[in-house]
Amino acid sequence: MNYSELLASITPGEGNERSTLVPANWMQGRTAYGGLTAALCLEAALPLSAGLPIRAAQVAFVGPVNGTVRCRPELLRQGKNTVFVSVRMTGDDGILAECIFTFGAPRASSLALSELPSPAVPSVADAGNYFRKEGHGPTFAQNFDIRFAGGSIPMSGAKDADVSIWMRHRDPATPNDAVALLALADAPPPAAMAMFTAPARISSMTWMTEFLTEDIVTDERWFLARHTAQTAHNGYSSQQMVMWNTSGAPVMIGRQSIAIFT
Repeated sequence: MNYSELLASITPGEGNERSTLVPANWMQGRTAYGGLTAALCLEAALPLSAGLPIRAAQVAFVGPVNGTVRCRPELLRQGKNTVFVSVRMTGDDGILAECIFTFGAPRASSLALSELPSPAVPSVADAGNYFRKEGHGPTFAQNFDIRFAGGSIPMSGAKDADVSIWMRHRDPATPNDAVALLALADAPPPAAMAMFTAPARISSMTWMTEFLTEDIVTDERWFLARHTAQTAHNGYSSQQMVMWNTSGAPVMIGRQSIAIFT
């Protein structure tokens, strides 16, 4: 099931609740791919957003997401310019994810600052496959085109953990909107995996993202992402990420906490 088909399969429930059967091709081991979990929660929050663009998302991955899941949004506060919405995702095993989304109207401001230049990387056409062979990688990754743009690949025994990639949804019907961007942003393996020398389990715990524009535009759905692990200690890694469009304009930043089992 591709991305647009998956969103079309979401079933409205009581109140603003949404339910979805997670397809097998969006799984990462025993849980759904984290970007999809976050995107399903954001989709459920939109009816309560008062039509304002999303500014930030805070996601806690509480338990394995599989089977039929339900997303129930709750309006926390609606002010003059901002709306806060929480979304709880549940399944047969209880609470699976907990999210808070912040929506905000654009405002006139005397400040205009952007200190997030995109790295010098090969163009999409000159970048090779991120995975060593076509079709390799986690099951969910087959829903994306992912090309290596710089840094180190997973399990290469690198001395640092810094990777840049070009990526996009494979589904040509995917819109350039906030839900699709959130569903894409978590596609790369954690940067710390570049330091691995053999396969090992990882698990995303929390994810915070900030949307830097309400106009999500790019060429042919491609975005450039750079993920950098800043710490890895006691079985946990903390990393940052930045995403740019094909014109080099930043569209998202984020931080992630990851459990590593090696």
